[in-house]
Amino acid sequence: MRSRARTSVRSTAVVAGATALLLAVSSCSLAGGGDEAAGDDDTVVLLTHSDFVMSDELQRQFEQESGHDLQIRQSDSVGALVTEVVDDAGEPAGDVAFGVDNTFASRTLDADVFAPYGEDVPAGVSDYDLSTDDDGRLVPVDNSDVCVNVDTTWYAERGQTPPQTLEDLTDPAYRGQLVTPSAAYSSTGLAFLLASVAEFGEDGWQGYWSDLMANDTLVVQDWTNAYQGEFTQGGEDGDRPIVVSYASSPPFTVGDDGQPTTQALLDTCYGQVEYAGVLDGAANPEGARELIAFMLGRDMQEALPESMYVYPVVADVPLPRDWSRFAPRSEDPRAVDPDEIEADRQEWLTEWTDLTTR
Repeated sequence: MRSRARTSVRSTAVVAGATALLLAVSSCSLAGGGDEAAGDDDTVVLLTHSDFVMSDELQRQFEQESGHDLQIRQSDSVGALVTEVVDDAGEPAGDVAFGVDNTFASRTLDADVFAPYGEDVPAGVSDYDLSTDDDGRLVPVDNSDVCVNVDTTWYAERGQTPPQTLEDLTDPAYRGQLVTPSAAYSSTGLAFLLASVAEFGEDGWQGYWSDLMANDTLVVQDWTNAYQGEFTQGGEDGDRPIVVSYASSPPFTVGDDGQPTTQALLDTCYGQVEYAGVLDGAANPEGARELIAFMLGRDMQEALPESMYVYPVVADVPLPRDWSRFAPRSEDPRAVDPDEIEADRQEWLTEWTDLTTR
């Protein structure tokens, strides 16, 4: 679940920009980036996406402990971040990048964007290592499950049964009820597309999406537009009781009665891991390694659930109380091989765009 300000973008706006994004994501620039110097021995420049949150207190703590000033430059999306660091491979605009996830990771590895981290990591972190990263260039920092969420109160008030599976979403009983972020713009939307690829196969997911669109599925630009704007529990008078979000979303809908008003459908999930890496050619590689180590430290790991609504990767880091009750993990989240994603992502996105714009 990402807490971002809402922008009113309907599916028509997504359609208008999706093809351009597929061809030229690099047009999205890093905030504060451009031709500025990447940094020096006294500064660590972090390149990341717009959903990254690090409190002022944690930033000051890192600066005091390391002796480095921290500059954070945020791009519009994970896709834009990845395109920037790939385009600048060997001559990066920063020292460290955070937010490359397992849907985009192979692209950065193939482009030799990152240098090996080369440091020990706390217990639990290696459980999330990328299988294709033999050199240890991408360091796991957090993980999450992208899942379909439903407004349980909406269905209870109408005496209806909510969907439970991906297949259910194509049932006419749920016509006009699903909203999803765009797979072209949003890593959340891309994870949902990959869940359909994993579930229905390379030759079957297209038919599934045709059925979704025939069932009046709404595609909007990003998670914020989907959850905060169109979802009935998003707080802005949305009228769709089904949304693509996260397994960690329900705890943030707990009401005065101590119960959440939403539920994540754990049979619909796709596993997502976010990584950090030292950018090859960084002006301050040692500072970059210190920042990654700080991200894996207990203070930063404990802050992740409530700051970015993701799960820590370090073993034995406690979760907020409501998470243990209302944010169970999927026992078998879907996955697609990273090499397969890299080989077919562009083709899948082109097909997906065609299917969702007919």
